[in-house]
Amino acid sequence: MTKRSIALITAPGIAERFGAELVEVLPEMLDYYITDDYEWDVHYYEDILTGGTNDSTEVIDAVLERKEREDWDYAIALTDLPLFKEKKPVIAEALKDKNAAFLSLPGFGFTMMRKRVQEAILQLINEMYYGTSDEGRQASEANLKSQRKQKFDALRNKNSRALIGTRLLERFSPLIRETPKEVGDAVDVRYTVKSRLGGMIRIISGMVFANEPWKMFPAFGKIIVIAFTTGSYALVFQTLWQLSTNYSVPRAILMTIISILALTAWIILAHQLWEKRSDEQSNYIRKLYNSATFFTLLLTVIMYYVILFTMFLILTLLLMPPAQIESYTSSSIDIGIYFYTSWIGASISTIIGALGSAFEEEEVVLDSTYGYRQRQRHKKLKEEREKEKEKEKKEEDSRK
Repeated sequence: MTKRSIALITAPGIAERFGAELVEVLPEMLDYYITDDYEWDVHYYEDILTGGTNDSTEVIDAVLERKEREDWDYAIALTDLPLFKEKKPVIAEALKDKNAAFLSLPGFGFTMMRKRVQEAILQLINEMYYGTSDEGRQASEANLKSQRKQKFDALRNKNSRALIGTRLLERFSPLIRETPKEVGDAVDVRYTVKSRLGGMIRIISGMVFANEPWKMFPAFGKIIVIAFTTGSYALVFQTLWQLSTNYSVPRAILMTIISILALTAWIILAHQLWEKRSDEQSNYIRKLYNSATFFTLLLTVIMYYVILFTMFLILTLLLMPPAQIESYTSSSIDIGIYFYTSWIGASISTIIGALGSAFEEEEVVLDSTYGYRQRQRHKKLKEEREKEKEKEKKEEDSRK
């Protein structure tokens, strides 16, 4: 049986992990969704350039160059960067004649991406194999209908003109398919977001997902210890319990918001995570990176806050007898005071105990921001290019 080679060119990080997973599952899916006339040979390769630019044209050019050099049948780039065409978010593009395409992961938003990525890759290969015209789409639909049994029920996309299946986010912010007449350039098919607001929500939330805020949480170990120690000491004495009887709910909510925002701001300032103006980066991209950094840290701090509250609640329920609390508050108590006091304690200890603290694993925090990752990738890319130039120079010298 004739082989067809498919290369997934991935940026380092989350895109690379998707590529590693897809190598195992894609061949069988391609037999079902495309054709079983070939043996599908799927590989993935890490490429820094794929994750080093926000220009969709540069990405597709890099894919084409690598595909021709390696002599693959199909090549699809997976990047964790948001891609744009004149500030318009681009989720995916494909060139039928060149059998090259790319997929921008942030365009899927803050969602479970795995199934969406699988559906999108299958659709892009489908577009390249059958063609982007109406006739090609009809041939694709006919192939799917000819299948004797339904498979891969977890994949929702059964529409030959949709990048992915419809889910909640797609109802709120639908993707649109543009073909050659609409695109007006060399691209055969492009998927973008219909709404500008919906596009920004998709892109920023998708960038937060690509930052993987849950991976940053271990770096909060020292801060949690300091905050918990401070709060535990305060809970032993009556002041915090008396505050809980006098604090109104709106005041407690305000204190929670202030404590979370204060810690988020402190982390950004202390570790210099805010991107400044530079000639190398457009103002638009800088704002996107800063927004993603802020919301990534905000989500991580909220996770930290919930865990700290839970720890205080367990502590008060286990170690603070009702009689002792009654002596502090001079009134009868119920279970609600344990929750309320733990809530206020989490806010106060975050402000007093956590601010001014430093992370033990600063690299983990830095690596969870786009700006830092991009600087590291550009640095590595520059080093690789310098090595290539030195190698070429040595080859020329040897020939002389």
